[in-house]
Amino acid sequence: MLQPRYIYIDEVGSTNDFLRQYSGDEEMVVAVADYQQAGRGCGSNNWESERGKNLTFSILFHPEQVLAHEQYVLSMAVAVTMRKYLSKVLSEEVCIKWPNDIYVGDLKIAGILIENRLVGNLIRNCVVGIGLNVNQTVFTSDAPNPVSMAQLEGREWDREEVLHGIVQQFVWQLEHFRRDKIREKYRRHLYRREGFFFYRDAGGTFEAELVAVEDDGHLVLRDKADNLRTYAFKEVQFLVEMG
Repeated sequence: MLQPRYIYIDEVGSTNDFLRQYSGDEEMVVAVADYQQAGRGCGSNNWESERGKNLTFSILFHPEQVLAHEQYVLSMAVAVTMRKYLSKVLSEEVCIKWPNDIYVGDLKIAGILIENRLVGNLIRNCVVGIGLNVNQTVFTSDAPNPVSMAQLEGREWDREEVLHGIVQQFVWQLEHFRRDKIREKYRRHLYRREGFFFYRDAGGTFEAELVAVEDDGHLVLRDKADNLRTYAFKEVQFLVEMG
């Protein structure tokens, strides 16, 4: 079984940047920061986290025989891991919002940022950044829909216990790595998996149902006129309320 090395940092720019520059040869390293000066979400997004309240950490590992064109399956694996752990400790249903945010209802509890280094057509190493709202109860950024474990369950959580629970779940996922199972679990627990909802793309607002997430990560929607629409990340926005 993998035995991760844990590195605890009081303050850092971002744990992903820290591990991308890490030169050790361990099979897995977990860098945990009490505060990130420049915590990042996907794309140009920032991640708000009150010092000492939440979990901001990154995991460096070395996938075995994962091809570059398959790299989205790693994103799926991390999202499945987070959903699995949180579904065991929270009383409300937890789901995965494409591409890899973790939601409870219409509220975002965790974000994931994955950065891979390629050698030839294989992934040499992978850095997974995770931001999880644990004990923060007041959010001041313009993020539209944050929620924390403390808000959901009405109590404070032991952050170290939560951290180790997530990492252990991820280690299990890697040691039982099956692409077909990961894809099936990811798709089964998608946010808005059934029904029509409002979305917005470059052409405006429309109503559609979720058809699939393709193996390369593209989202496929079917609109009310029965047209299939395919999107890469940032090309479509999920709208929570209309009218």
